[in-house]
Amino acid sequence: MTETETGDSRSNEFRLATGALSGLRRDLFHDAFAYRPLPPMRTDGRFSRQLPRQIRQFVRWAPHALILGPALIMFTVGLSNRDLRELLPVAPLLLTLVRPVGAWWLALWVTAFVNFFSYTYGPWSPATFFGYLAVMTVTAARTGPRTAGWMWLVTAGYAMLSEVFLSRGYGSGGATTVPMLFCSALVLLTVSILHVRRRADREVAAQQSATAVERGRRTLLEERTTIARELHDVVAHHMSVVAIQAEAAPYRVENPPPELEQAFVTIRENAVAALTELRRILGVVRADDYEAPDAPQPTLAELDGLLDNVREAGLTVEKTITGAVRELPQGVELSAYRIVQEALSNALRHAPGSTASVEIGYVLGGLGLRIVNTAPSRLVKPSPGAGHGVTGMRERVTMLNGEMTAGPTEDGGYEVAAFIPVAAVKDGDAS
Repeated sequence: MTETETGDSRSNEFRLATGALSGLRRDLFHDAFAYRPLPPMRTDGRFSRQLPRQIRQFVRWAPHALILGPALIMFTVGLSNRDLRELLPVAPLLLTLVRPVGAWWLALWVTAFVNFFSYTYGPWSPATFFGYLAVMTVTAARTGPRTAGWMWLVTAGYAMLSEVFLSRGYGSGGATTVPMLFCSALVLLTVSILHVRRRADREVAAQQSATAVERGRRTLLEERTTIARELHDVVAHHMSVVAIQAEAAPYRVENPPPELEQAFVTIRENAVAALTELRRILGVVRADDYEAPDAPQPTLAELDGLLDNVREAGLTVEKTITGAVRELPQGVELSAYRIVQEALSNALRHAPGSTASVEIGYVLGGLGLRIVNTAPSRLVKPSPGAGHGVTGMRERVTMLNGEMTAGPTEDGGYEVAAFIPVAAVKDGDAS
């Protein structure tokens, strides 16, 4: 039993070591010199959006300038000192623009090459010190925290090996080892933290976007469910009336013909069947605790009562009706009533102290609605609502093949305008 446990423990350690070496191979060896050009910076950020468009075109190349600037300085210093060895670290820094991991390997080899001929300052001369540190910083920023950790470990290993094989007995052999390891650890840690934070921000933004889409779908589903419930009540009421009238009609006529009685029986059977099917299909949208209202669904004829309630709640509202008032299909009446109700409710919640106007236009092709409220005159408190109002209004209008616009006005208020088409009814059809 002990040997088995020991074998399992060694196996776990072996797998851990194998995984670490595999990560090292993927990060630093696999496609190390792959072509990966540095892309331009995005200009849709919070700060870059505030810049003029002409300047934003140059801001796109800011990452490239941050690399080319130090490279130019190092090149100028190397020329002034007339030392070819101080020009060599410029090449790896420029290579980070297209091959970041390969540039770090080149910087490491350049450092070893320069120090092979001169070990006065230790493993790193001043030129290779700043060049190598800059290359590590850029490579870590372009890859990730894990690659940064591997680069630091390899750097520490190189420092120890260089002191053994390249110092040649110089007393100052390790003079730059501690500063390099400390500075590189500090820089790589900072870059890794920024990298992790940027990745977290992207994940949060993606999650928020997905949540917003899901919330929109849920809102749409809830509004459609509400509309389906109301239409279920409207249609069920009418179908019940048809069934009752068809059953009572033969008794209103003395000695009706058998054909007429059979016709009314057929009408009643079809009405009852349609009502049953309607309840079976649309009944699934009802909540378990939903109870159908005792009174019929509201229409525009009851709009004055709604306006009185709104006025009692503190909103000054005026109503204007144009055109010849006529009876419309109950679905249109119900949707128009709900649109006015929701628009005034939004004015109460989001524009305290404002005034509102409700305009209803009866035209030949349908019904026009326009609800406008002025800017709030008092402090707007956070609303506990879920923001379903405009979505519900738009769904009602879309269901009736209408058009709707909703948005702020120039004076700081809000306007909701909708047109619901209604087919004209001929006199012969009405009779």
